[in-house]
Amino acid sequence: MARTPKGEVSIENIDGWIRLRWRYQGQRKTMSLGLRHDPVNLAVAQQRANQIHLDIISGNYDPTLSKYKSDRSQQLQAIGAVDLFKRYSEWKVKQVQIRTLEKYWGLVNWLKEYFGDRAVEEDDAPEFIAYLMENLAPRTAKERLDLLDSAWLWGIEKGLLTDNPWADMRLRNPPQQKRKAFTKDEVQGILKGFAENYYYCHYTDYVRFKLSTGCRTGEANGLRWRHLNENCTVVWFGETHTHGQFKDTKTGKAREVKLSASLSKLLRSRMPAEVDPDSLVFPGPEGGPMTEGNFSKRAWRKVLEAQAVTYRIPYNTRHTFISHALEAGMSPVEVAAITGHNLKTLYENYAGLIKTHPTTPELF
Repeated sequence: MARTPKGEVSIENIDGWIRLRWRYQGQRKTMSLGLRHDPVNLAVAQQRANQIHLDIISGNYDPTLSKYKSDRSQQLQAIGAVDLFKRYSEWKVKQVQIRTLEKYWGLVNWLKEYFGDRAVEEDDAPEFIAYLMENLAPRTAKERLDLLDSAWLWGIEKGLLTDNPWADMRLRNPPQQKRKAFTKDEVQGILKGFAENYYYCHYTDYVRFKLSTGCRTGEANGLRWRHLNENCTVVWFGETHTHGQFKDTKTGKAREVKLSASLSKLLRSRMPAEVDPDSLVFPGPEGGPMTEGNFSKRAWRKVLEAQAVTYRIPYNTRHTFISHALEAGMSPVEVAAITGHNLKTLYENYAGLIKTHPTTPELF
């Protein structure tokens, strides 16, 4: 697709609907008008395009785009991401197999965690795809992007919205350098940042527990008091909470881990006098299970920014624990037993950190 010259606004035909496209401050912008592509509506579109062009060159451009949208288009764009995709999934029920539908319902959960009741705004689409890429394999993320694209095209056809933010997105899978663990100084900064933050101090113990055990996010989210022994010296990992559901661990295997004295003390300090064995050890701020999307997008990102720590996804707490444990000389077998890793996978991914790993001899 040819690049639109600076300030110029192109009028496009997207599946029978009119869309405007232009560039502003080096970024590509698009806006659907909620109008069918026909001669009468094209005249309206040209007037709207002229207005955007004049505003850009005169310095009166409205980056929210509200000035250029009709009341009808604003109203349509307000439909929530979850609501739209649910409607699309219900429409597809009789057209696809059950296993395919499972992908649809799984994507509903990702949308719910990230957007809640919100509609998808222009800048949301690339951030949400990046969020999926952090949590899914590239091939799976590509499949989910295709589903989103189809759902929004269906929504436009049904008159539920006017624009498809996923239309021109492309996923690449270039070679990636291995992620970096947080340094000890960064860990201390993160914990200090949570402890001193008025809004997010609730998560301090939760983050410390993940960093100190290397457990999976779902395992921390699903941890109940009955999973700990009386003195909180041993924890049983056998249940997770992901996408609003309690289920088995990722591998389907349970494990018991003996906790450090400081971590046991922390957990005992959190234990209520009259504890409900089924209640969560680390509930969300409102009492229910943690919502990973909210934690990641709000608390985690903002605390790291405040502490000037280079952003890495929350799951990096697991990688950080494994890296520091191996660098300290801990046996890979012990580390795998604590984290629930397959030992072969641990050797493959952390060979450079394993002090007992064979080294090539100086033969010549």
